[in-house]
Amino acid sequence: MELKVVKIDKPDDVNLILGQAHFIKTVEDLHEALAASALGVKFGLAFCESSGPCLVRASGTEPDLVDLAKHNAYALSAGHVFLIFLRGVYPISVLNAVKAVQEVCTIYCASSNPVDVILAETDQGRGVLGVVDGSRSRGIETDEDVVSRKDLLRFLGYKL
Repeated sequence: MELKVVKIDKPDDVNLILGQAHFIKTVEDLHEALAASALGVKFGLAFCESSGPCLVRASGTEPDLVDLAKHNAYALSAGHVFLIFLRGVYPISVLNAVKAVQEVCTIYCASSNPVDVILAETDQGRGVLGVVDGSRSRGIETDEDVVSRKDLLRFLGYKL
């Protein structure tokens, strides 16, 4: 077994969801779930098929995000892994719809941060061991940091 790290290549204004599913039908079902979860959602998704022709399958509403998803999924080339790239919407707005897709087995991360994917490669193929999502902690929040966190959540409309 060999360990590999693949850095997800994405612009700063794009969010991602990385997960694992189990069937070629995943591409169409994820597309439908995303399109129904947020009006006018802009996304591209790709899925690594892990049997038969083992192709990267893709769909989406924005050609540049579809291309980005295909490029990154192919770089991962890990069985049954999918990537969703979102613009103008946070993953939290669509995550429950994604998790409700019957083929979805696991969500590894949902983030706007830089993401490194840790892979194991064997003679059979590749699998995701985990992700590094963002930076290392620099401290523990103070009372002032708690106020700032709560203010930000209210500013963004996530809390009243």
